[in-house]
Amino acid sequence: MILNILKHSLRALNRQKGYVFINIVGLSIGIACSLIITLFIANELSFDQFNEKKDRIYQLVLNGKIGGQEMNASSTCAPIGPTMLKELPEVEDINRINTWGETIVKYNDKSFTENAFIESDSSFFNIFSIPLLSGDKKSVLNAPHKLVLSKSTSNKIFGKEDPIGKALKIGTDSILYTVTGVMVDFPKNSHLDANMIGSFVTNGRANDSQWTSNSFGTYVLLKPHSDPKQVDTKLIGLIKKYVGAEIQKYLGITLEDFFSKGNKYRMYLQPLTAIHLNPAIQQESKAPNDPKYLLIFGSIAFLIILIASINFMNLSTAQSSRRAKEVGIKKVSGSSRGMLIWQFISESIILTFISLIFAILIIKFSLPFFNNLLQTSLELNFFDSWVVVPSLILLSVFVGLLAGSYPAFYLSSFSPYVVLKGALRNSMKNGKLRSVLVILQFTISIILIIGSTIMFHQINYMVNKNLGFNKEQLIVISRAEAIGNRVKAFKESIGRIPGVMKISASTAVPGHNNNNNGYMMEGRGGETYLLQTAWVDYDFFETYDIKLSSGRNFDESHATDKNACLVNERAVKKFDINTPLAARIINPSNDPSKPDYLPIIGVVSDFHFESLRNEVGPYLFKFKKEDNNWGYLSIRLSSSASSNTIKEIEKVWKDFTFNDPLQYFFMDKDFERLYREEKQSATLSVLFTFLTILIASLGLFGLTSFTIEQRTKEMGVRKAMGATVSSLFFLISKEIIVLVSISTLIAWPIIYFISKNWLQNYYYRIDLPIFDFILGFIIAITIALITISYRTVKSAMVNPSESLRYE
Repeated sequence: MILNILKHSLRALNRQKGYVFINIVGLSIGIACSLIITLFIANELSFDQFNEKKDRIYQLVLNGKIGGQEMNASSTCAPIGPTMLKELPEVEDINRINTWGETIVKYNDKSFTENAFIESDSSFFNIFSIPLLSGDKKSVLNAPHKLVLSKSTSNKIFGKEDPIGKALKIGTDSILYTVTGVMVDFPKNSHLDANMIGSFVTNGRANDSQWTSNSFGTYVLLKPHSDPKQVDTKLIGLIKKYVGAEIQKYLGITLEDFFSKGNKYRMYLQPLTAIHLNPAIQQESKAPNDPKYLLIFGSIAFLIILIASINFMNLSTAQSSRRAKEVGIKKVSGSSRGMLIWQFISESIILTFISLIFAILIIKFSLPFFNNLLQTSLELNFFDSWVVVPSLILLSVFVGLLAGSYPAFYLSSFSPYVVLKGALRNSMKNGKLRSVLVILQFTISIILIIGSTIMFHQINYMVNKNLGFNKEQLIVISRAEAIGNRVKAFKESIGRIPGVMKISASTAVPGHNNNNNGYMMEGRGGETYLLQTAWVDYDFFETYDIKLSSGRNFDESHATDKNACLVNERAVKKFDINTPLAARIINPSNDPSKPDYLPIIGVVSDFHFESLRNEVGPYLFKFKKEDNNWGYLSIRLSSSASSNTIKEIEKVWKDFTFNDPLQYFFMDKDFERLYREEKQSATLSVLFTFLTILIASLGLFGLTSFTIEQRTKEMGVRKAMGATVSSLFFLISKEIIVLVSISTLIAWPIIYFISKNWLQNYYYRIDLPIFDFILGFIIAITIALITISYRTVKSAMVNPSESLRYE
């Protein structure tokens, strides 16, 4: 029986080639898009799942609030991990990590730039499931200046040589590191990334006992069956015991008094597998992704499949008059309704399987594009897991049932008497369900059109907004510490290069902040304030073209300026500093009786040093002394500067650093990096919107073709009575105009609500532009009319004598 149903289904499909083609194209695109989105979502959800002990690994998070400024960060103090291991019985092991980022590695006379160097405790390979290819996991990082390389980094530096025992110079460290192990490359779906791991005990602050200096990541491995909530509770006691003592020492107040002023200081555990999709916590490693985009793209995947299925339903029911006689004859011949239902559902499932094959081909050729866009490594591997092939089969069956169930029940319901009598007529005019489905298709399309437009307007606003500093013609050299204490001489040499206008040194630059420190203010008791902090030289504000609203810049002629500071307008406003130029900031010191005063000598106009997602926060600028040599060197170029200017800068750099590679970036391009996720999402939205419209247009084209075929005689009569081509075009298109208009009215409030909520993620945002909503309607109606115009105009131009012979 099943074989007989399949045979009839294949014969029926063979007689409907145009209908089959349109459905296969629509379903293939729909399934391909949905599978790509599914791969992306699955990849995001798989982060850190490869760790065998993932259910027992937690990241320690600092939640602090000082002076109204709150932060959630993965930065912790050096002693908290070892203390937890010693005092909390639930803790099996701990691991501390210090992220370096880019550094220079030298082997003999060769130099390499490595952008993923970290320092870690010797427990790393006990906690994380990163296999060692050579070396003992207990000893590879148990002493200073030991180093583990990834396999690819080992091949890059040593080629086929055995790296074990070889010596490498890392950064500016005068003591060489010894390679003690080689590990497999980090998986792409790890929130951590490292090409080289140095021993944490090499770091001068590894044994630091200060609890209020938070610079390192700390991971905790709990014993089996331990409750992380109990550990969180016990962390309160550790904070009270150790942090309370330091607050008393530095601020002269008790921890209870500190909390009573609205401040907060606590530590808690975050599950390892939650890190990648929790953007609320600042990470030193890979930036987390926002899970709301997974929801957005998951919804788009479902909507694309839904639109492709609607096409199937519409085209199946639209051509019902063609198949009515077939149904009538089969029923008269003894076929039951159930047999007919299974035949029609079989047709849809066969079409879906064929579409799945084409979808897989589309994915195969388009994945490199998506991997490049998303900066990931998506793969469709059929045999990596036993669930892949069954899942694809189930997807085909699901889509087949979704698309084919209604047409199957609808077509099989025809009465043989009505059909064979010739009384059955269907058209768009009386096909109410088809009209509803067309409205649904265009509602989805208009939502995606308007949503994509609003996304691009917000991104364009963020990229082009006045940031309060001039990011154009500005290059930034990282690793300023490579110059040592010769920054002044370096600046003088660079300043003589044609095309260089200004150069400055600083520990932070916009988009690359590295210090968030607590301060007090003279005359305000023990009240504390949290400010982003940067050490800058005399030329910083001029180099960045940052204006001062009052006071003055650091001045070389004022010797006391080296112990002064500047603050931004936001700090003045937030902390109610009425006369800022008469105020003094207090830098907490080891001896509360001898406070370190920082007189405010100037107020800087607010500028954006972070993404526009965040409000401009309080900022404090200290003077950068010559022995404070880490950070960045920023160079302002003239508009006439050329590639030769960069080459001259590189030449001077190599002279000062004994041939180190020059690592630099352009500030304007780097600042756009902050909006990478938004740009990716907007590009994907536009792409999937285009494909959604394409699928809907294919269905509309097919639907129009069937409608015109059914109204051929009517159009011939109208033309014989004097109707023009334009009036016939309006006759056919007016229903489409009405349906798209209804779709627009439905889509507008939905996309208004979605967009309003999405824009709440940005402190600095656009107002919802009315024109974008109108544009969505214009684009939709234009595409709809273009889609039906060819078939409609062609039919309207046919000679009436031929049209009247049609039926």
